Amino acid sequence: MPKRYTPTSAAADVEAALRLLEGRWKLVILFHLFGGKVMRFSDLERAIPNITQKMLGQQLRSLAADGIVVRTAYPQVPPKVEYCLTPWGQSLCPTLDAIMKWADRRPAGRRSATRPDRLRLLNHGQA
Repeated sequence: MPKRYTPTSAAADVEAALRLLEGRWKLVILFHLFGGKVMRFSDLERAIPNITQKMLGQQLRSLAADGIVVRTAYPQVPPKVEYCLTPWGQSLCPTLDAIMKWADRRPAGRRSATRPDRLRLLNHGQA
């Protein structure tokens, strides 16, 4: 039987769902793992050059604890650890794709002045 929502319960459930994905890097990590990809920690580090090792480790541990990512450690030297999405984590792909498409439909006059294509205006035409 589908869950019935009230405005209050829907708001609480949306907040709980967003808490699972909050953090600057979680969605970036997910996009790199979509499509059944299996990546080692070092592969993710190279794929996301601006993330620190500490932050990548924290975000991956959080995603694994929430059941979005599977962490597989192999007993070898040097250590080998691989990450991939759980089926539940992979099921986020169409939702995030829909959010990106929704954001792309935002009226041009309402776009943020902090977007890279708008920075020139903030800097008085200087690059």
